[in-house]
Amino acid sequence: MAEAPFELPDLESASAAEVIAWAVETFGSDLALACSFQKEESVLLELLYAADPKGRAFALDTDLLFPETYDLLATVEQRYSTTIERWRGPTIEQQAAEHGAELWKTNPTACCQLRKIGPLKEGLSGLSAWITGIRRDQSPARANAKKVEWDAQFGLVKINPLADWSDKDVWREVHAKSLPYHPLHDQGFASIGCVPCTKPGEGREGRWAGTGKVECGLHEDQQDGAPAAAPGHSAIQVA
Repeated sequence: MAEAPFELPDLESASAAEVIAWAVETFGSDLALACSFQKEESVLLELLYAADPKGRAFALDTDLLFPETYDLLATVEQRYSTTIERWRGPTIEQQAAEHGAELWKTNPTACCQLRKIGPLKEGLSGLSAWITGIRRDQSPARANAKKVEWDAQFGLVKINPLADWSDKDVWREVHAKSLPYHPLHDQGFASIGCVPCTKPGEGREGRWAGTGKVECGLHEDQQDGAPAAAPGHSAIQVA
């Protein structure tokens, strides 16, 4: 992991609430929570808006999310009196015209690059720090995550308040505070992404099942074979 261009605090012994409180105080409006509407974000949204009622959160809206995901987004906006920023890439039609129909079937890595990584990179370029829901026990790629670290891939501070939480820890907090959570979790979906690439399964085994792919690229170095944003339009459209 590349070193930060400035010294970052060691908050490994801090609670998730303390980490977020530090992040809000340090970065203010230059901080945003990446919200994919997993159960981890249910916890983080509650903590963020407790620390800063005007806090920012964004979703990578691929236009391929489950209907239940969009329903939960609306519930979250109402609960916290906020607007979740929607960061988008090209339309499905633009992508099909330039890369072929249903790119998620022929080249899921390229599809993730266009619909998720490109919009994320452009959106993060306007921030100083971002908050994620990654936990060390989710996958080998996340095993060394620190609560506060430098994100060399996107060039800003990355904050992982739940890095040392277990799956049981997350569910305990969700139920203790009666937090809204994604209903597909109750149908065997441990991790939830886009409709074409998500099946029921433990951990991340239901994501891109049968392809050997377990990460979209948000939390690892950019993968080869992924095209840049299509020429002629921005990589991100905020709704």
